[in-house]
Amino acid sequence: MASVDECRQALHGLAARLDANAETRGKLDLDRTLACRVPDLGTAFHGRLTGGRLVDIADGDDPKAKIALTATSDDLVALVTGRLDVTRAIAARQVSVKANPFDLLKLRKLL
Repeated sequence: MASVDECRQALHGLAARLDANAETRGKLDLDRTLACRVPDLGTAFHGRLTGGRLVDIADGDDPKAKIALTATSDDLVALVTGRLDVTRAIAARQVSVKANPFDLLKLRKLL
């Protein structure tokens, strides 16, 4: 099981990759709050997806988040480091993403 710090570092790593790729991909028309819930650790993180970037990452849940991702700590780390394919993880129910269907289509451009 990955630790809370490893999950936090993975999310910050994802934010750095998205930030580096945002200019080459063009601005993504998506401005949504994001909650990342890790039930096996009993913790959560939240942030904001805006302009193809993940910003304002902080500890704690955001129950009003427009996009909610739920995964175990190991799956979260594997997902953001690229060892776990997001489409396969969702199909296998390893990862749950709750969002508006149009937002899901836009999210695919980020991954």
